[in-house]
Amino acid sequence: APSPASLLRSPGQGYLPLGELRLAPTRQHELGSSVPSQSPWVPAFATPCPADGLAEWTSWFNVDHPGGDGDFESLEAIRFYYGERLCAHPLDLEARTTEWELPSDVGERVHYSLERGFWCLNREQLEGKSCSNYHVRFKCPLVASWSEWGAWGPCSGSCGPGRRLRRRRCPGARKDACIGRSVEAQKCVRPPCPGCRSNCGRGDHVLVGTVVTPVGRPLPGARVTLKGRPKPILATTDARGSFRVAGICSDGHINVSVQLEGFTQGVGRAVASNSTTASVTVILRTLGKPYLVKQPESRVREAGQHVMFCCKALGTPVPKKYYWYHNGSLLDRKVYKYDSNLVLRNLGLDQAGTYHCKANSDAGTIKSNTAVLTVLAPGQQVCDPQPLEHLIKLPDDCHQAASGSAYYNVGLCPDTRCPGRPGSSLRCGESANRCCSVSRLEMREIQCAGYVLPVKVVAKCGCEKCKPPKVLVRGRVVAADTQEPLRFAQILLGKEKTGFTGYQGDFTIEVPPATERLVVTFIDGHQEFVDAIKVLPFDPRGGGVYQEVKVMRKKEPISLDAGKSNIIPLGTVEGMDPIGEIVMPANVFFYPNGEPYNGTVQASITFLDPRDLATAAAASSDLNYVDDNGELAPLRTYGMFLVDLRAAGSGEELQTGLVEVRVDAGQIHMAGHSEQMKLWSLNPTTGLWEEESDFHTETVGRRVRREERTFLIGNMEIRERRLFNLDVPERRRCFVKVRAYINDKFIPSEQVEGVVVTLVNLEPAPGYSANPRAWGRFDSAVTGPNGACLPAFCDADRADAYTAYITAALGGEELEPAPSSPQPHPGTVGVTQPYLDKLDYRRTDHDDPALKKNGFRINLAKPNPNNLDEIQGPIYPWRSLRECEDAPVTANHFRFSRVEADKYEYNVVPFRESELSSWTGDYLSWWPNPQEFRACFIKVKIQGPQDYMVRSHNAGGSHPRTQGQLYGLRDARSVRDMEHPGTSAACVEFKCSGMLFDQHLSDRTLVTLIPQGSCRRVAVNSLLREYLARHPPVAPTDDPTGFSMIAPVDPLGHNYGIYTVTDQNPRLAKEIAIGRCFDGTSDGFSREMKADVGIAVTFQCQERPAGQRSLFQRLLDSPRTALDDIRREMGGPGRRTNWPVFDKDLGPYIENGSHGEL
Repeated sequence: APSPASLLRSPGQGYLPLGELRLAPTRQHELGSSVPSQSPWVPAFATPCPADGLAEWTSWFNVDHPGGDGDFESLEAIRFYYGERLCAHPLDLEARTTEWELPSDVGERVHYSLERGFWCLNREQLEGKSCSNYHVRFKCPLVASWSEWGAWGPCSGSCGPGRRLRRRRCPGARKDACIGRSVEAQKCVRPPCPGCRSNCGRGDHVLVGTVVTPVGRPLPGARVTLKGRPKPILATTDARGSFRVAGICSDGHINVSVQLEGFTQGVGRAVASNSTTASVTVILRTLGKPYLVKQPESRVREAGQHVMFCCKALGTPVPKKYYWYHNGSLLDRKVYKYDSNLVLRNLGLDQAGTYHCKANSDAGTIKSNTAVLTVLAPGQQVCDPQPLEHLIKLPDDCHQAASGSAYYNVGLCPDTRCPGRPGSSLRCGESANRCCSVSRLEMREIQCAGYVLPVKVVAKCGCEKCKPPKVLVRGRVVAADTQEPLRFAQILLGKEKTGFTGYQGDFTIEVPPATERLVVTFIDGHQEFVDAIKVLPFDPRGGGVYQEVKVMRKKEPISLDAGKSNIIPLGTVEGMDPIGEIVMPANVFFYPNGEPYNGTVQASITFLDPRDLATAAAASSDLNYVDDNGELAPLRTYGMFLVDLRAAGSGEELQTGLVEVRVDAGQIHMAGHSEQMKLWSLNPTTGLWEEESDFHTETVGRRVRREERTFLIGNMEIRERRLFNLDVPERRRCFVKVRAYINDKFIPSEQVEGVVVTLVNLEPAPGYSANPRAWGRFDSAVTGPNGACLPAFCDADRADAYTAYITAALGGEELEPAPSSPQPHPGTVGVTQPYLDKLDYRRTDHDDPALKKNGFRINLAKPNPNNLDEIQGPIYPWRSLRECEDAPVTANHFRFSRVEADKYEYNVVPFRESELSSWTGDYLSWWPNPQEFRACFIKVKIQGPQDYMVRSHNAGGSHPRTQGQLYGLRDARSVRDMEHPGTSAACVEFKCSGMLFDQHLSDRTLVTLIPQGSCRRVAVNSLLREYLARHPPVAPTDDPTGFSMIAPVDPLGHNYGIYTVTDQNPRLAKEIAIGRCFDGTSDGFSREMKADVGIAVTFQCQERPAGQRSLFQRLLDSPRTALDDIRREMGGPGRRTNWPVFDKDLGPYIENGSHGEL
């Protein structure tokens, strides 16, 4: 140990042996910097430093190895593994390499903290070097140490099993100053109680039994003992799971304990069969890793209030031990008296911060997500009454006369939670019931050029009752090869059955509250497709997400002779050798009850080959597992395979004993992957992969080809789980920042939320960064107000060691990334030079303009922290997730834009459809009911040489509170029908008729459609015209350059040209309605416009001569001249015709009239 004279004092960090550690320039000191003054100093966290002789050094600890980012000997990990061997408040630490060298001797930069531990970062070392493997020890005070354990007390009870206790004291200190328990218990056994003797001393008494799984499969090799007596082992089960023990009493009072590796301990009570025989059946369950079903949620409280954090884990066995952490430090169980729930009373400001739990069982550990506790000081406000700035885009023909701006600030309340009311109960499942939201709206009028546009703005924010979000995921399940829908497939949410897919493969899932990972299983009842276990992305704020799920078709079964050895290759890419093979020995098959099967086996082995890039979308789960610390970690796959074994003729499911899985070592090209390869199986409940077997290297000769090949060989049993994976844990990880925009102008205020962005990791072939060898994993994320951060593998040494292919979709619409041809432009792509060149950004059509523009490829070059050009995104180190999520829009990021951008929406009462909590109850709200959103569209056909913008003007029609007042505007550009030249159609949204927000009286919306061009109405759907005539009131005006109607209350359908969809999410309702409108049916879906079916109104438009301004431009600039031109065009002054007029809400439109009247 260093002498006191060699100690460097470091305020706030503890004592540092001089010359032993090099520290970072933040809270640690640099080696070689000036030494702080030697004035007395006491650490802020503990008692004064004890004198020499009252402290001692611990043993050496080494809990981490320098792979990945470096070597991390954290106090949290040391305490987790070694418990009482480390004191609560160390006074000093010492670090040395495993070669017993000091950090200064090996020239490495390291850090330490008596609150966090010791760490060394690979990125901070000299080029070409990485951190050594360090072990550390700590100096601990002796003033608060336990006394020696006392002698064991007597065994409790007078006979049979019992327990005895021993105690120790914590002298000269508070009881809570010593870590650990003061009492220790030990099992003990007294002589058997009368009438309960197990050994009768007579050989004719026999105990017989069987050990099986819950489905009846026998378990050989299980150890049988008496309960409470682990020794001696009485018997071991045979191949049929049976055992027989002589000399055991048969009076029916014997409890038997059974242990088998990989299974929970089982206990059974023997039942007397006759005077000399007793029997018992013991059921063992496979060990199942713990998984969380309830996680702590963030809370806001005022000082002095109480809070409860809840955590619940399941598994086999069910976890009983829970640990709670505050800001990463383990909380003392004796002080806080927690179990699965943590209750904090009379909160102080110092208790704010992050909280998480860990659950532990014999099968493993699981760590929860982090919850944030915000503690407000007295008088502190969490909801500022003054709203934030929120700009909305005005219609294209509305530029404010004063400023000329096309945007208007309508205000926004911050999305924050308010503290619960004093005296609120402590319970799990408590939802945040008070949120910062709109307290008051005010009506304003925007002076546009030529008309007035009304708008309601946020005047005041306040804590109001939260609107509970309803989180939905919609989508379709289709075959990966033919795109045919998977009809009537059963849907499981975890283990729970939730319904079936529809005829078109469509589904809707309501996400349960507090869900972190949405694990959904689709099961084909006809067994033509592989069961698809998917982890679907969703928007926890309540926005809807649309997901297209692709499933793999099962391979046709092949016939195997159960009495012979069989080899099945794993590989589906033509012209390439298989990645591996499955070797099934002879006589390895049996029925689920353990009975051997010797007939013909129908074996279907479906292999998902990552060398085929098209298979990535059909892969199951999200390629994550739980590491030894209980945290989610990623895997890199070399192939997945599903094994389906059935008896020929009966079709009964079969299982196997140990079979070999061989992986061709020549197919593993990434450095280090051969040594780290493991075999995994998928847990269908959690969607997580769990380790089945390690691999070992072996050279196998082939007599047919007279060659030797090196294989990685692992073993597995094909039981209940049938989906397996050849995977490597990968620690080289980063995050990629992506944003989506309304159009390719990429205006920061016009970002799109709810877009599903998917990243597929690619492994490039050597020397050809544009020619990937295979995909390795995939991830999806949903864009929020600040974009999305997607995890990906990356490499710091070689820029193209990993590449990625990134796509984005909103509903069924594919978004386009920024172009890259002929050269990517930094201002368009969103990434500055020279980092952009290093990433080698390429859109899918870069080399061939005929290809689709639906994605881009990049190199995943890990950013260099010492290079200023690389620290502002778009790729962030794994430990910088918060920086990625909170990055400003000015920081580097990749961009997507909507292709169908030619539409515009304006609401008088602003509402963000991606955030349902922004809904405000008002008579002029476009959506009157926040729990049910009804979207209405009308299909307009246009005969003309180009596409045209069509506007719908929506105003109150019959309700006394809204009559004549504007609800909103909608613009939609017509889409050409490729099969009908000169014809296009537009699907235009209008406000549905029905109840307003008070649910008291309905309103029939007055809808006016105006094509923005030189157009005339030439036809109206006869069924629609008849319906409107039979359901008065009739629209007050009907001019041939537009179309007006009092919107129907009934959902009429495609025969009328009206498309209505009701859903719990507005975006999903509109996407479905648009898809039906494009298709021209009431139950179909299309993204290709069919302009000749399902039409409500038809217009005929003419192309104006080059250089001639549109009617609207002429009316705005010179109304009188424009009117004279129209009179001449329409036949002179004496003819009745239709004249343009101005309306403060509608703008310029045409009204029936005559020359004399005007």
